[in-house]
Amino acid sequence: MRYFIALAIVLALLWLGLSGVYKPLILILGAASVALVVWITERMEVLGAEHDPGTLSWRLPVYWTWLVWEIILANLMVARAVISPGRIKPTLIRIPATTRTRVGLVTYGNSITLTPGTVTTGLSDGSGEIQAHALLEEAAEGLRSGDMLKRVQWLEGPER
Repeated sequence: MRYFIALAIVLALLWLGLSGVYKPLILILGAASVALVVWITERMEVLGAEHDPGTLSWRLPVYWTWLVWEIILANLMVARAVISPGRIKPTLIRIPATTRTRVGLVTYGNSITLTPGTVTTGLSDGSGEIQAHALLEEAAEGLRSGDMLKRVQWLEGPER
């Protein structure tokens, strides 16, 4: 029950933040949407300790802030590469993906794909590796350094 309440609160806050309109009809539609999503989540049996929206707490906005900054830096790298195409050296690499949860693994893969110049091309829960394509050598080195993996592991929080 705690998970469903946490999900409902997170969804309601997201709805209120994104809509920006606080008229009665919009609030009723928002409440109905939140209730529908929570009900579907319960029916699908996908909410539990591993997928608890409340466990991310303050770590998620901190991670997003860091990721947005990385996206800005990667955009600048790709823009420079467009101006001087000699820097482009496409590479397919395998990098360790030692996350504790599947949600962490997916977050890591999505973070790689969101960063311009890199794309996750293979994601396997059992192998402990992610296959990624990097447009630039700097991007490949950034993935090999493991900084993003450490951030995702930090986002997952301490082991329970």
